[in-house]
Amino acid sequence: MAEAGSGGGGAPRYRGALHPDTWEEELEAIPMFMKRCPAEIDAARQPELACLQSILFDEEQGPAELARMYKNEGNEYFRERDYGRAVVAYTEGLKKNCEDPELNAVLHANRGAAQFYLGNYRSALNDASQAKKLKPTHLKAIIRGALCHMELKNFSEAIAWCEEGLRIDSKEKKLVEMRAKADKLKRAEERDARKAKVMEKKEQCQKETLLAAIKERNIKLVLEPSNEEEEISDGLAEISLDGFHSDNATGAKVHLDADGNLNWPVLFLYPEHEQTDFVAAFHENSRFIDHLMVMFAELPPWDLERKYLPSNLELYFEDTERAEMYKLNPEHTLLQVLQHERYFVKAGTPTVLAFVKRSPFSKKYFSGKKVHRL
Repeated sequence: MAEAGSGGGGAPRYRGALHPDTWEEELEAIPMFMKRCPAEIDAARQPELACLQSILFDEEQGPAELARMYKNEGNEYFRERDYGRAVVAYTEGLKKNCEDPELNAVLHANRGAAQFYLGNYRSALNDASQAKKLKPTHLKAIIRGALCHMELKNFSEAIAWCEEGLRIDSKEKKLVEMRAKADKLKRAEERDARKAKVMEKKEQCQKETLLAAIKERNIKLVLEPSNEEEEISDGLAEISLDGFHSDNATGAKVHLDADGNLNWPVLFLYPEHEQTDFVAAFHENSRFIDHLMVMFAELPPWDLERKYLPSNLELYFEDTERAEMYKLNPEHTLLQVLQHERYFVKAGTPTVLAFVKRSPFSKKYFSGKKVHRL
């Protein structure tokens, strides 16, 4: 029945008619005109939908009928690219445990396709395997399984799946192309693995040569141990190749040059100003004074008192095990210092400390410490 419009004017409005301002939302709430079904249906607020759901999925229907309805629902979600809901629908269909192997194969294959588009390649492969087990000639499932192996970079398995599908249809274009691509990628992978093995062997040989040179010079290394205790090694047989590496920020490592001389990354510490210097390749036969002359050719900005002159500096190394200090002769070479019986190279990087001669800071720093002179 029509009723007068508000204010007594305008066209008559029927009972239950859609409101002019919200008609689109009201139309979307009517099941027949819904563009998509809500994930959860509230029977109290949406009785029409609840009624339709009970008709569609009435448990009085057989398992095959229900499984087929869930399959159709999943297909609708799949067409809308709502792969998550499609997976849920196909799973519900499989839960019905119907005795139709072909229908179950389709549900597995379809769920596998949805999982594939979600990027869940292992789950998709499991479904493709189940579909193939239920129906060995299920070509779509075989193609999907081969695609999963390609994404997982299991190229040998992808080839096997392609060949299995080509025995069913030797002209299937997707399988022919995928077989060729998988074979090409497998060959490239094998080639890269061979190259990596050769490179690894070469690096291992270089590392063993390097460690032999260190041992020959009687240089002692402190390696990074597996536990909290330090491990000191002076024999090649005892040196862990995996534990020997440089721990400095630049990644510089000790290396042998073309003449067979060792070049070390060396760290200079200036405790008074909490500053550092780093020499990436300190030749073992170079003197400390030579590097100081270069490093302090210009005074650093943090040396406001202009005290850090090469002739005004003293160098030390610390024996942490005994809590003792050793004063270096700047005229000594790096090799001479590294060969000292109490010098241990930690983490592949020799370290020395620099102080201003007779400075108040150095006097305080060395107070109570035992100092040896080289």
